[in-house]
Amino acid sequence: MNAIRALLTESIDYAGLFPPADLDMATAVENYARYRREPAAWALGRFVVPVTRLREFEAAAARSFPENPKGQPWRLALLAGPDLAGDLETAAEFNRRHSQPGTPALLADTIEVKASSVGDIEEIMHRIPGALQAYVEIPIDRDPRDLVAVVRRLGGRAKVRTGGVTRDAFPTTNHLIRFLRRCVEAGLPFKATAGLHHPLRAEYRLTYAPDSPAGMMFGFLNLFLATAFLRAGMEEADAARLLEEGSPEAFQIDDTGIAWTSHRLDLDALRDARHFGVVSFGSCSFTEPIGDLEALHLLGSGARQA
Repeated sequence: MNAIRALLTESIDYAGLFPPADLDMATAVENYARYRREPAAWALGRFVVPVTRLREFEAAAARSFPENPKGQPWRLALLAGPDLAGDLETAAEFNRRHSQPGTPALLADTIEVKASSVGDIEEIMHRIPGALQAYVEIPIDRDPRDLVAVVRRLGGRAKVRTGGVTRDAFPTTNHLIRFLRRCVEAGLPFKATAGLHHPLRAEYRLTYAPDSPAGMMFGFLNLFLATAFLRAGMEEADAARLLEEGSPEAFQIDDTGIAWTSHRLDLDALRDARHFGVVSFGSCSFTEPIGDLEALHLLGSGARQA
């Protein structure tokens, strides 16, 4: 297996409904159905949808579902709103409907919520049933040690926002690397969202508008590898430099592992980082991340240089 596949299998949660893509439901669902049939389907994760739009999703999915492989459910990442109790009941009803014979194999198995205090996290986590894996989006502009600890203690996972459609939506490198370190220290898996359309850190357009401003974005490879190397014992200062690495020539990637400068991870370490570190990232585009990986010649077998 190519090391990129070990690092990125089922890593891209498709969030086509959200900015900057802002697609309508029918188009987003059609895209997801098509991506599942393409050669890069190995990288596709869950379909991200607000709980309040589940009925709309069902109607759109019913039109695409003949293409769904038998026995392979479409997995959903639900976004909860302010009415958590109502959202949880809606999610439970959705899963009950789709557990019946003859219904499309759709499964809502994760739910994403926001919380900014230990008390809020405790209240939320005590209400979420075990059938749903909770991801708690927490702020990282201050040390998240206590928030990470309570999410871990209560069986949740963390979520971090890594960008947006304005420059001020992006966290600083110091804040992001501190979050990664706290998760690694606690053994807490997490997902990331926003601003991660591209593999490597660089300046990119913030939206798809013709007059869109540009801004410095983190790369998803930077994020995944910084997490993996932190788990392997890398010093925080080195991981911060890796998070900001923008040169493709700085990476060596082949069928046995990935190297950056004098540091190297084998396939087992990469898989470990996915199970116990960074789980996935939400992206409103699936074609951009895959297209960039192809442009860097990272999706074939054999020795490759990023």
